[in-house]
Amino acid sequence: MNEHVKSPAAPRTLPRESATFDAYTLSEIRRAAATGIYDIRGAGAKRKLPHFDDLLFLGASMSRYPLEGYREKCGTGVVLGDRFAKKPIELKIPVTIAGMSFGSLSGPAKEALGRGASAVGTSTTTGDGGMTQEERGHSKTLVYQYLPSRYGMNPDDIRKADAIEVVVGQGAKPGGGGMLLGQKISPRVAKMRTLPEGIDQRSACRHPDWTGPDDLEIKIEELREITDWEKPIYVKVGAARPYYDTALAVKAGADVVVVDGMQGGTAATQEVFIEHVGIPTLAAIRQAVKALQELGMHRKVQLIVSGGIRNGADVAKALALGADAVAIGTAALVALGDNDPKWESEYEAIGSKAGAYDDWHEGRDPAGITTQDPELMKRLDPIIAGRRLANFLSVMTLEAQTIARACGKSHVHNLEPEDLVALTIEAAAMAQVPIAGTDWIPGLTGRF
Repeated sequence: MNEHVKSPAAPRTLPRESATFDAYTLSEIRRAAATGIYDIRGAGAKRKLPHFDDLLFLGASMSRYPLEGYREKCGTGVVLGDRFAKKPIELKIPVTIAGMSFGSLSGPAKEALGRGASAVGTSTTTGDGGMTQEERGHSKTLVYQYLPSRYGMNPDDIRKADAIEVVVGQGAKPGGGGMLLGQKISPRVAKMRTLPEGIDQRSACRHPDWTGPDDLEIKIEELREITDWEKPIYVKVGAARPYYDTALAVKAGADVVVVDGMQGGTAATQEVFIEHVGIPTLAAIRQAVKALQELGMHRKVQLIVSGGIRNGADVAKALALGADAVAIGTAALVALGDNDPKWESEYEAIGSKAGAYDDWHEGRDPAGITTQDPELMKRLDPIIAGRRLANFLSVMTLEAQTIARACGKSHVHNLEPEDLVALTIEAAAMAQVPIAGTDWIPGLTGRF
């Protein structure tokens, strides 16, 4: 009797997710299809970009002589704004606090930033929306941001500041404006910005009274007259065309140029903007430095770099590429207590998680930092948070000093591109340093 024997079923191939249409992309298509609106969030770019991790330092060995531990001095001080200003800023460390607005941040958070920065001898920056008593009262050195929105701007506060930063663009959104949702427009924020309470506020993408570098030159002259030529004038640009933007800022009379890369955070704007406009911080530094060098202004007009600075190694690498100082934003907030996993259950309750920031622009930050909710704000002790920030800034500075000493430098500003190599072709081309183990700089040298 012949029996029919079934063949075993062929094994199935495992389903394979598309790299182009990954889970997040699919979820975003579904969200857009269901709502008909684009997504707004904070925190800056989340995509992987060439960054400082793609660079390494060449420490001293036989051909270089290192400095011995903490016994041989390695300076960290920086003077900002001595081109025209009567009273340039003198900082003890080359790490500053970037502009983050009151409105985006709570009053206690602004106080904590001032306390922490002052404790280690560096500056804070107001951000959009004007100057708060908390920040001016606890910041030894405060930079006043002069933004396209002009929210909260008045000449009296400008005179109270130690420097003025004319903001042309931001790294997370060069060419675009931001958003402060109505949930954060508290009575105090509304009064400072002359806005109705609880209504979404969109910041302008350009200044209302000038459209180019010649107009900017006039505006800088006005600001100098208001402050009797005492205050340094910064010009901040989002990294897009840093060579030309830096050159034009110098032509307009800037004392300091701030270049903000796309890894920089933002309070809130369109996700499509954050992820697809601008260039990485690493790609912007050497272009800005090149403009300064060709104008004979490198180290005469100071360069501050911001956008994704996380530790002392990042600081040292930015300085080696030609910056005079760096500014931190997201890292400073984490130091205050944001992103803390102890709030994980509350992050989950608002559909987020520690490290995501996605919904924090709506004012529900359980850490009490990026909120205007009175009960949530009570969770942040500005004295303790300020001490945490001071500790973090001290560690960053010590780390940068450690690297500088290892490279044989008696000041962190003596670090140079020759001290660096790159791990990837992209980073080598952007930073204009050789691939590790070779003398090949893509686009500059002809052999591998």
